[in-house]
Amino acid sequence: MEQKNNLLKKDINQEIKETKEMHEKKGFKAWFERAAANITRATGSSTAFLIAVLIIVIWGVTGPVFHYSDTWQLVINTGTTIITFLMVFIIQQSQNKDSLAIQLKLNELIACEERASNRLIDVEDLTQAELEVLKKFYVRLSELAEEENDLFSSHSVDEAAGQHRHKLSLRKRPMPATNNSANNNSTATKNE
Repeated sequence: MEQKNNLLKKDINQEIKETKEMHEKKGFKAWFERAAANITRATGSSTAFLIAVLIIVIWGVTGPVFHYSDTWQLVINTGTTIITFLMVFIIQQSQNKDSLAIQLKLNELIACEERASNRLIDVEDLTQAELEVLKKFYVRLSELAEEENDLFSSHSVDEAAGQHRHKLSLRKRPMPATNNSANNNSTATKNE
């Protein structure tokens, strides 16, 4: 608990500076992060796809030359297996980083919206059972919005039922009569 409080007290700029200094060190983790980002970017390009297709075509064309031998088949099988095995780790590292970045962006949106529940900021740390409970809640919110037939209704985890009743009571309240509304009412009765 004390460690958590110290982290909250620490200036975020100082924390970022310390983290950058730690990652500037030339360790395997820093190297792997840079390599994974570069490899993911390169292998996701159209050029990489064309090279892979070219390799397969060359392999297929050389089949008659090697009499479709076991060694000829083993070359492509071994090559693709090794590349696939290594790419699993590289792609997973990149995906972990992207997932964290998305979570942080969503956390920022939740934190800055005054009606959003801040309890959802660390929702990715909940268990599957807890996530299922939250899902049921949001399904219920969706049903409430559907019953209202209103695309613009908004509810948060902590105040959905109360906010829903409040919105409904506002809609059922008679509008105060003003000069403009009196004119609109008379126009509406003429049109009917």
